[in-house]
Amino acid sequence: MTRREGSASPWQYAVASAILGWILDAFDFFVVVFLVDKLAANFHVEKKAIVWTITAALAMRPVGALIFGSLADRFGRRKPMMLVVIYFSTITMLCGVAPNYISFLLLRALYGIGMGGYWGIGASLAMESAPLRRRGLLSGLMQAGYPLGYLLAALSVLMVIPTLGWRAMFFVGTVPALVTVYLTAKSPESEAWKQHRLPSVWALFRVLGKHSKIFLYLVMLMSLMSCLSHGTQDLYPDFLKTEHALSGQIVSYLAMFYNVGAICGALLFGNISQKFGRRRTVIVALSLSILSIPLWAFGASLSALLCGSFLMQAGVQGAFGVIPAHLSELSPDAVRGLFPGLVYQLGVLLGSPAVAIEYALRDKIGYRWALTTFEGLVIVALALIFALGPERLGKTFVGET
Repeated sequence: MTRREGSASPWQYAVASAILGWILDAFDFFVVVFLVDKLAANFHVEKKAIVWTITAALAMRPVGALIFGSLADRFGRRKPMMLVVIYFSTITMLCGVAPNYISFLLLRALYGIGMGGYWGIGASLAMESAPLRRRGLLSGLMQAGYPLGYLLAALSVLMVIPTLGWRAMFFVGTVPALVTVYLTAKSPESEAWKQHRLPSVWALFRVLGKHSKIFLYLVMLMSLMSCLSHGTQDLYPDFLKTEHALSGQIVSYLAMFYNVGAICGALLFGNISQKFGRRRTVIVALSLSILSIPLWAFGASLSALLCGSFLMQAGVQGAFGVIPAHLSELSPDAVRGLFPGLVYQLGVLLGSPAVAIEYALRDKIGYRWALTTFEGLVIVALALIFALGPERLGKTFVGET
């Protein structure tokens, strides 16, 4: 039976579900970034207590990567992927009705498990299903889902809160979650998984142990990538309000603008990495970010901040746009559901104090220099690590087709 003209190819369902799920995951995470003031007032706590709920969500992500990644390598990509979407969407809705700070903190930690579980499965399903020639572009497209989720969260702040209140922000992802589950159900199971599947969970961990050197290298790399991403994003709305006295509405518009830059960067650098190599492309993207710091942190006008934040996020997410393909190509075949996700989320765990460190540095050297010093060091370290690391551009996942 041939595919009907105009209908989607099977791999397109897999890629679409991975992208949409990552958009939704990012949206549910960044909701809190825009609600720091309102949440602090509602729960009668200081803002730094709400910042710690962000850290808690980040810190729990490796648990999700371990649980759901193991399931994906043992039982296939599709069912664990549908399960994790239902899980984190349900937890997000419960956050909207949390009666007090402690329950909200607990729910955000539980949400982090779902967020951590999703990326590895989504990336492996998308990269294993996509044609090799399109891997770089689709890697960037998937990672662009993260800033797109950030952008949609900023847009929802302007549209949802004035009419439905802040609690409704935790409910608007319900329909996209159902669509993601539907697209995943329509996706074919990964042929790479079928070819390389192992007989038990213990066999998965034995394979993992055999590749400990590359595992540790990538954990170090992803911990710094996490510092780069969250260090330039999570506190930036509060920085703009505090340091530049911008209103919440203007900050939301600015966030939408710089996330357009992030999307453009992920698509551009992800695509060109297919030709110019993963490591070289990341280093170029990092160079763009470090050059943008004067405008990003010290811009004296709204136009300067707009330009600086756009270029910063184009570089940051440009580097991240290469990551799904790069980690998938460096992962052992038999544990591609577990390995990249666990590496990614352990990096997030090690990088999770970044926001709290920047916030503490603010009290010592000022907000502008806190962001500049921290991110400048991170970018330089990342450039060195990528320059000295391995690459397997164009690795095939199923035979030699």
